[in-house]
Parts: sequence; structure tokens; C-alpha cells
Amino acid sequence: MKRFSYLLCAYLFCLILPIGLSAQTISKEELVFLTSEWKGERFEDGRPKIPDNIVERAKAIGLDDAWTILRNMGYNNQFEDGWKLVHDDVTVVGRALTATFMPKRPDIEKSILERGHKQGYIGASNAWPIDMLQKGDVYVADGFGKVAGGTLIGQTLGNSIFNKSGNGVIFNGGARDLQGLLQIDGFNAFVRDFHPSFLEESVLMGLNTPTRIGKAIVMPGDLVLAEREGVLFIPAHLAEEVVLTAEFIVLRDNFGFEVIRNGRFTTGQIDSQWTDEIKEAFLQWLKENPSEGKMTREELDKLMEKRTW
Repeated sequence: MKRFSYLLCAYLFCLILPIGLSAQTISKEELVFLTSEWKGERFEDGRPKIPDNIVERAKAIGLDDAWTILRNMGYNNQFEDGWKLVHDDVTVVGRALTATFMPKRPDIEKSILERGHKQGYIGASNAWPIDMLQKGDVYVADGFGKVAGGTLIGQTLGNSIFNKSGNGVIFNGGARDLQGLLQIDGFNAFVRDFHPSFLEESVLMGLNTPTRIGKAIVMPGDLVLAEREGVLFIPAHLAEEVVLTAEFIVLRDNFGFEVIRNGRFTTGQIDSQWTDEIKEAFLQWLKENPSEGKMTREELDKLMEKRTW
């Protein structure tokens, strides 16, 4: 029995052995398994590839609406707050590329560095996730909340990240060179705090793996929506539905404000399940206001059918 338990543990450990990467990772097959609800295109590393147009449209939706939609779907552990930002007015939206750091242990760090350098990685391990970034990615790293000595980037790496991804970062840890980071136009970093120290006593232990950011679980490829009030990690397979529903909420509110103001319908009617009369009035309103968006009766019925917001 003991031998069986040992073999089982050894087998499970093998599932997360490095496959072509320097820090601990999971195989592409395992990542596909863990994100099996995703049925679309994937990156070579196995991450779900949310379509660019969905990522772009996500920049215009409200975080509060997206949070509520996810909660109503039963996804209660996707949000984390308590951040400090480089820019208060720069939203970060994109696909998550994840990294997990742990407190340094010399023997482990030695092995990881030796293997990484043989595979062509250069310098310290905190730069390696940056080498994997693609346009639209958001670098999401768990630095176990460390600030002093836990500064995962400064001005140099911040510029490198922005040049590769055109995007920002989410770090459960610290950053340095705030004044330098402020000069990167369009860049933002959500961190626990800023500190003048350099990164020390930390080692990269997970790359492109599931990770935890505070109270939230993050999978590689999740849609990151980060605004001043916090960060929401939307599972890839729900990204399109969340974005479409959030867009409809904005349309519904704009329509509702107008028809309530002119007395055509009451607040109670708009805030309840819509009658056929309201649905037809809404579709007509969209025709008369094409800049607001487009929607078919079928799409509207589908959204209203699931309505829990």
C-alpha cells in the first residue's frame, strides 16, 4: 500500500515536470485538460487564445457588470482588490501569462538557473516570463505578497514588457522605479506597493501554470480586466458571453433611462423580465440609434432568458 501511494505521488509529480521550460510548468496536454471548457484556438503553449475583437471590446465594459455576471454563473473567486497603480486611469485588459515565485532556496534556485541557462535563457529567472510574452498578453505573477526585496520589475523590465506585449502587469508583489515606470506611456502595473529595493530571495517556481493572486485563481489565457477598483480574471471560455452580456447591460441602461424619462415605460417594467412590447421597443431604439450597437431578436431573447442581473 505504501509503495502504491509512493508510485501515485510520483506519477502526479510527473504531470507537472518541466516540458521545454526552465521553471516548473505543466504540459500542454495538462493545460488543455484544465481549460477543457475552451473550444477555440490556442497558442502553441496551450493557452486559450481569446479572439482579439473580444479582448478589444472588453476594454469598454464595466468591471462591476462583469463581476456580477461571473458571480451569477457561480464563479466567486475571480476578483482581487487592494492594489497600488502606476496610473490610476489606465485600464489593463488582455490574456493572462502566469508566473509563480516562491521564497528562495539555494539548491532549487541553482538547479533552475542551470537548466534555464542551458536552454538559452539569460540572466535571472524573473526575466524569463517576459521572454514568453506576446502582443496582448498581461503578465500576471504571484510574488507571494513580498514588497521589500520583492520588486519584480523596475523601469528597464517595465519597458521590455510593454515593448513585447503592449500591455501592463498584475503582481502580487512589489515594483521599483515608480518615476521611471510613470514615463512609459500606456503602461500600467497593479502591485501591492512600490519599494526602492531590488528583487532578492525569490525564485521562479511556476511558468504558464495555474496560480493564485490573493483570493483569486488565475489560469493561463484568462481574460484580465483590471481597473482602479481591482482586477477580475475571466475564464477564457466565458469571456465572449461576459463581454456580450456586459455590453447589453449598458445598452439596456441607456434605453431604460430614455424610455423612463419620456414616460413610455416605468422603472418596474424595465427592471423586470421584458414583455414583447418592451423588446420590440428596444430593437426599434437600436435601429434609430445605430451608434449604440446592433442586436437581433434572437440574441435579445437569449440574453433575457439567462437574465439574473
